[in-house]
Amino acid sequence: MAQKILITNDDGVYSTGIKAAFDSVSDLGEITISAPAIQQSGVGRSISIFEPLRITKTDVGGIPAYAVSGTPTDSVILGIFTILKEMPDLVLSGFNIGENISTDTITTSGTIGGALEAASYGIPAIAASMQVLDEGQKFDDPRDYHRERFETGIKVVNKIAQNVLKHGMPKNVDLLNINIPYHAEENTPIEITRLARKVFKTDVEERHDPRGRPYYWITGKMIKEEKEGTDVHSIMQKGHVSITPVSLDSTARINFSEITKYL
Repeated sequence: MAQKILITNDDGVYSTGIKAAFDSVSDLGEITISAPAIQQSGVGRSISIFEPLRITKTDVGGIPAYAVSGTPTDSVILGIFTILKEMPDLVLSGFNIGENISTDTITTSGTIGGALEAASYGIPAIAASMQVLDEGQKFDDPRDYHRERFETGIKVVNKIAQNVLKHGMPKNVDLLNINIPYHAEENTPIEITRLARKVFKTDVEERHDPRGRPYYWITGKMIKEEKEGTDVHSIMQKGHVSITPVSLDSTARINFSEITKYL
């Protein structure tokens, strides 16, 4: 029996990244695409509990897909419990246009959020993201992003997905977070990394409307230098493919006696 693979993303079902995700695993099993109908970047693992959701059958470059009127997490939930009506063997979230590195993005990225939702049911999950050199590309129309930029990522994800389906996830690993550098080629080194603490130096920009009332943009500059072994260092300084094993268990690895002194 063919293995079942569910694909989602946060850039929206019509993003070129989701077609690349399909191409990366199309030879590995039966593919179902369930993804947000519109752009949902930055929503993390948010879930729609105060409004109903709709599913619309559509296609992505001739590939059947389901557009969900919600978040990536919603798309995974409906993909599993309404569309497939069974647990898939693998969930692939991506390809995201823009890198998802450091703890900044692991907690805010919709791409990561959808993958973590799948992982919470014990489903092996992979998140795949492409670095951009121009941060503005993260906010451009994802249908227009250059298809050729995904070629290396497709090959990397295909190999990893094939092995995950064959061997399962390593012990205590719920998600493999894959980031592909902008200039990646077939021989680009692959590095196993840990999450850097930050990738954004957060700032707030104040502006004023025509009536003089203030409004605010949350903004910030990219941090491009980090410690050796982190995903930020791997992508930003080395130009390597970064693979970070992630666990849903966020419990701090400390002796609990360190906490009892606060009681």
